[in-house]
Amino acid sequence: MKSIEPNSNVPAQSISNPKAALLGLQHLLAMYSGDVLVPLLIGGYLHFTAAQMTYLVSVDIFMCGIATLLQLKRTALTGIGLPVVLGCAVQAVQPLQNIGGTLGVGAMYGAIICAGIFVFLISGLFSKIKDLFPPVVTGSLITIIGFTLIPVAFQNLGGGNVSSKSFGDPKSLIVGFTTVIIIVAVNIWGKGFMHSIAILIGILGGTFLAGAMGMVSLSPVSQASWFHLPQPFYFGTPTFHGSAIITMIMVSLTTMIESTGVFFALSDLTGKKIEQDDLKRGYRAEGIAAILGGIFNTFPYSTFSENVGVLQLSGVKTRKPIYYSAFFLILLGLLPKAGALATVIPDPVLGGAMIVMFGIVGAQGIKILQQVDFSKNKNILITSLSIGMGLGVTIYPQIFQFLPTAARMLFTNGIVVASIVAVVLNLCFNGLHGDSNSEVQKSK
Repeated sequence: MKSIEPNSNVPAQSISNPKAALLGLQHLLAMYSGDVLVPLLIGGYLHFTAAQMTYLVSVDIFMCGIATLLQLKRTALTGIGLPVVLGCAVQAVQPLQNIGGTLGVGAMYGAIICAGIFVFLISGLFSKIKDLFPPVVTGSLITIIGFTLIPVAFQNLGGGNVSSKSFGDPKSLIVGFTTVIIIVAVNIWGKGFMHSIAILIGILGGTFLAGAMGMVSLSPVSQASWFHLPQPFYFGTPTFHGSAIITMIMVSLTTMIESTGVFFALSDLTGKKIEQDDLKRGYRAEGIAAILGGIFNTFPYSTFSENVGVLQLSGVKTRKPIYYSAFFLILLGLLPKAGALATVIPDPVLGGAMIVMFGIVGAQGIKILQQVDFSKNKNILITSLSIGMGLGVTIYPQIFQFLPTAARMLFTNGIVVASIVAVVLNLCFNGLHGDSNSEVQKSK
């Protein structure tokens, strides 16, 4: 019989500290670019100085580590206890830019704090949605989480900036697809621990190739400072505006829905059954992380779906590597020069790794859908419409450009749209305790 990790229902896996540290580094690199992108976009939009940008990126990395620890460690109030990594919610970028640009930076952080309090307070109520997520819904949702991120992967593969004349440069494609080939080759033919760190090897191999082709610059490392400490209210005292607070609460609802899908994906991967109390603690951890983000002038945080693919590919599903990843994030946040080192990885390398990781997340959703009885047309309709709507909105979010701002914020997020469609159709066709599961699943 498998042993169980302390404070978790996840089966324990014996792994040495050096190996766990390498796996933790792999998780860090998988999420790093997506997380650093948020402060770069918001700070750039608000015309922060170079010193302010350095602080913003560093403290954001630091808070990612703190937020991850909050979610990893199960307590009476917080922590889902699954191997999760938390980072900035990318859907918050445009709303925060609008708030910061019109009402000021203080209003931005006041709204984040209020949104975090809102998430913490409604966590118990929101956790009751568990019954709305049978396999036909969770499978569809996890599939769309993976597939809606594929365009982001290809954007990075081509160089990052679609409007640039150099987008799709042959050097970028060579580096990106070489990264994919290395990851696939190591995953198939690598033995033992080498198999588990296929993504890390692919990223390092792709970066070395990019360096040989003149695509790597170490100037961010030389320009960064050696050490700094996070400071509360570094950019100013929070101010509170009703419109800004409502906007960030809407953003928080979308991140909670997205996190729910990731939680169920991790539940399927680790074999840990998620209960209502687990969801409640998970939401509370994200709420506290958002409150701390507002206090330390960073951002709201949510569970990163990228790392589900890392778990699936490595086969190591214990929390130990994630603890290392969290401590590495905290360390990098305190040492800006070390943190800047991870930013030199070229976009095409990250894009290649993302294609593999996001594809695996989508495939995980398809695996869950295998539990569903598709001899019933209603389940086919639930899956096809939810995935189709989610993909359609992701590709053409402009279709809802004439909706009010609050509605547009919800309905231009493909994951949220897929969730709403899947949940509503399942309730209509199968009821709250309907027969959407297959006979195979019922017999388990």
